[in-house]
Amino acid sequence: MSERGRGSRAERSGGSSNPDHEMDDLLDELEELEETVDDPEEREQVRETIRVARRVQTPGAFGRVIRGFDRHDAAEALVGSVVFGVPMLVEGGTLEIGEFLAAHPLAFVATILGAVGIVIGVLYVAEIQQVEIHEPLFGVIPRRLAGVLTISFATAGVLMTVWGRVDWADPWLALCQISVTFAAMSLGAALGDILPGS
Repeated sequence: MSERGRGSRAERSGGSSNPDHEMDDLLDELEELEETVDDPEEREQVRETIRVARRVQTPGAFGRVIRGFDRHDAAEALVGSVVFGVPMLVEGGTLEIGEFLAAHPLAFVATILGAVGIVIGVLYVAEIQQVEIHEPLFGVIPRRLAGVLTISFATAGVLMTVWGRVDWADPWLALCQISVTFAAMSLGAALGDILPGS
C-alpha cells in the first residue's frame, strides 16, 4: 500500500481507533489490492482474505461469543424473566388460560414444549449472539438452557405464590397457571441472558 493510500485511510478514520472504521478501511484496501493483482492464484487469496475479514467483522448480530453459565448470567436471566413476567402476574387472563390448560393436558404439554422451543430458538438458532455449548449437564443438556429454564420457572412459581396468584389447594391448577407465566418469563430470561448490556 502506498503512502498516499495510508494517508487517505488515516484521514477517513479521522485518526480514531474505532474498530468498525478500521475494519471498513481494511476491507477497502483489500478490494483495491484485488483490482491490482494480476496472478489468478494471488487474486483468489485476496478474495478469501476479504471473505474472512467480513466474517470477523460480523461474527454475530452483536459480536459476542457466549460460553458457560455463571452467576452473572443467572442474574441477567432473573432480571429478564421478571421484566417479562410481571405483566403476566397482574393480568387476570393468565389465570383463565391456566384454567384452560388444567382442563386440557395436551395444551399444557404444548405450552411447556413451546416455551422450551422458543428458548432454544433464541439461544441457539436465531444467532442473536454466538452461544457455545460448554460442559453440558450429563453430557447432553446445555447448562445455559437448563439455567434459563430453571430460573424462569422458579421465578414464576415463587412470585405467583408470594403474590397470591395461585392456590396450592389444587396443585395441578397452580402448576398450569404458573406455566403460563413461565412461558413469557422463559423468553425474557433467554433475552436478558444473551443481549449485550443487560
